[in-house]
Amino acid sequence: MDISGKLYILADAAKYDVSCASSGSNRENTPGGMGNGAAAGICHSWSDDGRCISLLKILFTNYCIYDCAYCVNRASNDRPRAAFTPEEVADLTINFYRRNYIEGLFLSSAVMKNPDYTMELLLKTVRILREEYRFNGYIHLKAIPGADITLILQAGRYADRMSVNIELPSRRSLKLLAPDKDFDKILTPMRDIGMNIVENRQERRKNPRRAAFVPAGQSTQLIVGASPEPDLHILKISESLYQKFKLRRVYYSAYVPVNQNSLLPFLKKPPLLREHRLYQADWLLRFYRFRADELLNRENPNFDVELDPKANWALNNLELFPVEINTADYELLLRVPGIGVKSAQRIVKARRTGSISFFDLKKFGTVVRRARYFITCQGKYYGDIPFREDLIRGRLISGMEAEQLSLFQDYRDSWSDTDNTLINLRDEESLLLCGDSGK
Repeated sequence: MDISGKLYILADAAKYDVSCASSGSNRENTPGGMGNGAAAGICHSWSDDGRCISLLKILFTNYCIYDCAYCVNRASNDRPRAAFTPEEVADLTINFYRRNYIEGLFLSSAVMKNPDYTMELLLKTVRILREEYRFNGYIHLKAIPGADITLILQAGRYADRMSVNIELPSRRSLKLLAPDKDFDKILTPMRDIGMNIVENRQERRKNPRRAAFVPAGQSTQLIVGASPEPDLHILKISESLYQKFKLRRVYYSAYVPVNQNSLLPFLKKPPLLREHRLYQADWLLRFYRFRADELLNRENPNFDVELDPKANWALNNLELFPVEINTADYELLLRVPGIGVKSAQRIVKARRTGSISFFDLKKFGTVVRRARYFITCQGKYYGDIPFREDLIRGRLISGMEAEQLSLFQDYRDSWSDTDNTLINLRDEESLLLCGDSGK
């Protein structure tokens, strides 16, 4: 098989990994036209300064020894198979880079022969890129669970970011749907990578010339909807990963029903709204000082389909509102729907020099149409309806589609492989529109 054939198969197989962004479209060039959107192969990520970064996104191979029920590349599936060599991946990356198609590489892989064999091939690939080609572009490399930790840590010297995909959010589900995989063999390399990242950063403070180890941190992916765990369970897993392993990102992937299996749920379409709500809640954990137990509980273990998690929390805790903009502390301002991190910071700074009026709020990036129901300004309530949960809920739900809130640039993940559906970077409350529509 030639390189083009391998690239078509292995770029298409990589689109189910949402740790990177979309894999393009099917728009082909036409006579007299310009450009070509391939079905797969180049994804788009974002740097912390707002730049769109293009990455070659491929699997090293889709030959796999495992037979995971939910995976399109499972061993028992009858589908085209291919495998690159390390030299082919390195050559492809450099040639794409020289043509200005890409700025980096996102390299994952199924497990061929055994974990050590696959990890050795991935390690050889990034070593060729860094040492032979002297490639200094961005590399996101998947670590293979079950591989010798020495191989994984060696690869970490060449990669900017590494990830180990947990995939299913419980031991029970992993044993049921992916019986060849071991939950501990997934967590162990995550722990070791995390420890080495921390140690390397400490050493580099003393000796800045010391080589970096996974400088962009590590991430993971959780599949949503393939197993019965509620949102609360998934969010608590993410919270634990951020706290114990210092992960940079947890990605959520709505389960795509690509296989027929009695162990899998029957879904007409992927649960994209549920994935979306988890991304919103994840943002609240990382930047708004929420805890998982505040957003969900055993009585309500799943997110509201009509309201985003922050607005739903505010309505469930209406006794804390309305808050006075001129006196509320920073932590409480962060919890007001319509007020983002930058907005809260600007409000706190501005009120040191004078009282803030309701009409000043829009200048600070506040989404006034949402915030007005939860605040007072100079003692006056500006909500145009009585302060009642049912009325406020109705207003928020009816206005949700008309106003999609967005991320603010300052808090996006440095070196991130953020989904390309994070759009409209304004300085407002962060409402993540995450999910790879091409999965």
